[in-house]
Amino acid sequence: MTDTAVTVPQPADGIKPPGRVRRRLPGLALGAVLAVPSALLLVRLTGLDAGTPLAVPIVLLPYSAVLSVLLLAAVLAVAALRTRWAVAVCAVLAVAHLVLLTPRFTPDGSQVPAQAAQLRVATVNADVGAADPAALVRLVRAERLDVLAVQQLPPAGVAALTAAGLDTLLPYHELRPEWDASIYSRFPLNRGGALAADTAWPQTTAELTVGTRTVRLVAVHTYYPVGDPQRWTRDMAALASAARDSGPDTVFLGDFNATLDHAPMRDLLAAGLTDTHDELGRGWARTWPVGMNLLPPLVQLDHVLHGPGLAGVSAGERTVPGTDHRAVVAVLALLPA
Repeated sequence: MTDTAVTVPQPADGIKPPGRVRRRLPGLALGAVLAVPSALLLVRLTGLDAGTPLAVPIVLLPYSAVLSVLLLAAVLAVAALRTRWAVAVCAVLAVAHLVLLTPRFTPDGSQVPAQAAQLRVATVNADVGAADPAALVRLVRAERLDVLAVQQLPPAGVAALTAAGLDTLLPYHELRPEWDASIYSRFPLNRGGALAADTAWPQTTAELTVGTRTVRLVAVHTYYPVGDPQRWTRDMAALASAARDSGPDTVFLGDFNATLDHAPMRDLLAAGLTDTHDELGRGWARTWPVGMNLLPPLVQLDHVLHGPGLAGVSAGERTVPGTDHRAVVAVLALLPA
C-alpha cells in the first residue's frame, strides 16, 4: 500500500477561518453598539451640539444612559462578551452617564415658607392654533392658572380661545400673534412688549404684581435646531443675555426647542435661571412629540424656568388635544426677599 500525504488547505494570507470570525462577531457587535453612547457622551461633555447638527441626536442622552447600563449588564451576564476591555468600557460609560443624569432625579431640597405667595403658570405650544380651545380653557380652570403662555397662536387661535371663554378666566392679555407668543393673565399686566433680545422672532414679555412683588414674564419660542442650529444657538444666547439682566423675580416659560442636555440650555440656566422640573427631581419629563400614532413623547422641549426669587412647588405635563406638544404646568412660590 502506498502512503498518501494529506494536505490540509491553509487560508490565504489575511483571511481568517470562519470559526474565528464567528467567535469575534459578539465583540464586534458590542463595539458598534458602544459607539452610540460613547459619541453622545462626548458631545454632552464637550458641548459640540452648540451651533451644529449634533443638537438633534444629543436629546437622546437619557436613552443613551439606559443603553449603557443595559450593555454593562449584558457584558457581565454573557460569557461571549465578558472581556476585560468590554467590562471596563461599559462600566465607565454607565458611571459617566449616571453622574450626569442622576441629579435630575433628586429634588434640591429647598424649603418654601408656608405663607409664601404662589403663582400658578402654564405654557403650551398651540401648533399654529390646532390646540383644542375648549380643552385649553378646561386646563386653565382645572389648574386654577394665574398665567398662560401660548406659542404658535395665530389670530384665528386668539379668536377661538375668546369664543371658548378664556377671557373670563384670564382677562388680561399681552396678545402678540404676529410675534408667535402671547400671554394671558388673571392679574393686570404692565410693561408689555417685545423682549430686548436678538432672536429669530420677538419674544413676548410683560410684568404682573403678586402681593408686593413684581414678576417679569417672558413667553419663549426659539428657532429650532433641525432648521438652523446656528440660529437656534443665537436665540438661546440672546435669552441668556436677557436673563442676566432680568432680576430674581423672573419667569421664562415656553417652547425652548431644547433639553437639559443642550449646551445652550445649560448656558441659559447658568445665567441665573432654574428649571422647575429639574429642581423638583423630575428632570426626565417629556413633552414632545404628541399624537404620533404609537410613538410616545420622547423629549422635553417645553420648560418653566425661574429666577432665584422664586422656587418650584410642583411641575407636571398635561395633554391638550390637537397640538404636538404637551402643556407644562407649574406652581411657583415667591421666596422672602
